[in-house]
Amino acid sequence: MIRKKPAEGPGSLVWFKSSYSDTSNGNDCVEVAVGSGRVHVRDSKHVPGPQVGFGPSAWADFVAHTGGD
Repeated sequence: MIRKKPAEGPGSLVWFKSSYSDTSNGNDCVEVAVGSGRVHVRDSKHVPGPQVGFGPSAWADFVAHTGGD
């Protein structure tokens, strides 16, 4: 994942848009933030919506499996 400009978010998390998000037509997809020993993921089109949290090893496995950076 390439870190882009941080997005505003509730709490002390600093959110970054995925480098795989398509920003050319406004169809951003996911944002990621690291905090409290978890990696948090949310839909950038619905910021106040639900979030998913992963432990560091689960996130590393996910990124390795998807070929992300």
